[in-house]
Amino acid sequence: MLGMLINDAEQKEIEYLIKRELEEILMDMEDKRIDQMIRQAMKERYKILFQLFRRIASEKECMKYIPKRLENE
Repeated sequence: MLGMLINDAEQKEIEYLIKRELEEILMDMEDKRIDQMIRQAMKERYKILFQLFRRIASEKECMKYIPKRLENE
């Protein structure tokens, strides 16, 4: 297990970066031209990023990024 000390400004920046990445993945998941193997990799990446996001964001913010497709997996 690793620990990290960050200040409030750094926390907000990390939160912002993760949110943008989550939004980009969600947008790309809507593209039907993307291969199934790539989609699976994107889902795995989304899960990891969401776990990181849960550690720094409020519950209200996290609720916005729970995609319907990944809820049941």
